[in-house]
Amino acid sequence: MKTIKPYESLSPLEQDVLKILWPDKKLRVRQIYGVLSKKRGVALSSIAVILDRLYEKNIVDRGIEKGRGGTRYIYFPMKNKEELEISMIENTVNKLIEKFGSTAISYFDGRFSKGGNK
Repeated sequence: MKTIKPYESLSPLEQDVLKILWPDKKLRVRQIYGVLSKKRGVALSSIAVILDRLYEKNIVDRGIEKGRGGTRYIYFPMKNKEELEISMIENTVNKLIEKFGSTAISYFDGRFSKGGNK
């Protein structure tokens, strides 16, 4: 199974695309565009670019569908919302520890230990 590459956060458009794909839908770019174009002014090409970025980040995967007009990608989420959020938290915590070392660990220990909630 692919691991999610580190990333800071998701753009609002990336979040909207994922909301459409959850739970466990398999959709083509045009199908996602059909839903999003009703809510926001967005181009079909923008949706394709966003899906490609999410694919590169290993947040979505894609399969190939052959049909009239040639081949198309079908996109689907690799993790559910909760699993993705946990991965994002882990990546953020790991980056903080890499950058600040024992200072970050001491902070987390004090912040999240019993009675240390602020």
